[in-house]
Amino acid sequence: MSTMEMIEAAAQRLNGHVRETPLLSSPFLDEIAGRKVLVKPECLQHTGSFKFRGAWSAISALTEVSRQCGVIAYSSGNHAQGVAYAAAQHGVASVIVMPSDAPQLKIDNTRALGAEVVLYDRANESREEIGESLAAKRGLSLIRPYDEPLVIAGQGTVGLELARQAGDAGVTEADVLICCGGGGLTAGISLALEGHSPGLRPRPCEPEGFDDVKRSLLTGHIQSNNAVSGNICDAILTPQPGDVTFPILKRLCGPGLAVSETEALRAMAQAFLRLKIVLEPGGAVSLAAALFRADEIKGETVIVVASGGNADPQVFAQALDFLT
Repeated sequence: MSTMEMIEAAAQRLNGHVRETPLLSSPFLDEIAGRKVLVKPECLQHTGSFKFRGAWSAISALTEVSRQCGVIAYSSGNHAQGVAYAAAQHGVASVIVMPSDAPQLKIDNTRALGAEVVLYDRANESREEIGESLAAKRGLSLIRPYDEPLVIAGQGTVGLELARQAGDAGVTEADVLICCGGGGLTAGISLALEGHSPGLRPRPCEPEGFDDVKRSLLTGHIQSNNAVSGNICDAILTPQPGDVTFPILKRLCGPGLAVSETEALRAMAQAFLRLKIVLEPGGAVSLAAALFRADEIKGETVIVVASGGNADPQVFAQALDFLT
């Protein structure tokens, strides 16, 4: 189980290798939301998402012998790129299992970062079974995208930064909206905030129709999605919350939020127009919730973790159409 001590240790291993992302603001976003909006753009992180943090945390904690045998991961794209880049920085071979319908940009980038990419049909095949089988056959260390304590600890470093930055801005009480798939980022941030800024309340954000975390929090038990694809927010489409992450979310998170595809696209457009940053749909659901679900949020300030910016050009162009 990830702990505050593990997050602090991960921060030490990440020191000098990770980008500290800022808190951004815009009076135009404040006007839409009806409150102060602070945005932490993890789209500016190495490989375009927070996932580099967890990947570096896990790979850097392996023994030298294990690292030299190589690593394997499964991902729709952002964890894939994070692991590929962190592995390359360590001089380690990587194999990434990716769905064949993942955005081509993410597949191409993962290969360009030096990984061997193994494609699968996410509707009919299990990435977990493929990953575990290849790990056993090749002697690779499996780095799971969210149900892995060392990965959760790495993602928790976002929360360490956020707690300090919010405190510097005089914000000690606020909802913290976090894009959520399996829950690794949300769990890590929740643990960090519990230890350093308990007045900041984490709230997971998801696409409508794939809001398994929201429903799980409502019932107190893990709920599954009926489908694993069919939404533009591909980065955060998972079957259900993780067995490791959900107990943390259940203990520490406020109610979940869900937004439409259109709201995610509109948030992408506003992020570009007002903050000059590029978000992908799955990385924009938290901002969409802040802007368009304001009646479900409390307080004078809301903090948004914009988790990724690896948008396909066609999808980004679709988002920008909302500015015309």
